[in-house]
Amino acid sequence: MDKKTRAVSDAMGAIADDARALTAATADVAGEKVGDARNRLAAALGHGKEFYGRVREKAVDGARAADEAVRERPYQAIGVAFGIGVLVGYLVARRGA
Repeated sequence: MDKKTRAVSDAMGAIADDARALTAATADVAGEKVGDARNRLAAALGHGKEFYGRVREKAVDGARAADEAVRERPYQAIGVAFGIGVLVGYLVARRGA
């Protein structure tokens, strides 16, 4: 999971860098439409950064809560996982038949 998180973070960083480069490259271009587009891009980058931060924070909090729950009640966690696995297996087997 850590590799996936790092890959998403790297991709978001690359997109942000590309957007900043585009904004810098069009800085000398005059025109109302170009200026509006640059402002919208800057605003979207800001909102995207905030959203990514909130989602990442919630994911970390959820992972910590799940880790604590499993550590406090390991046998119940194993039972729940087994039950879900049996249910999914039953549904897949029934669908294939």
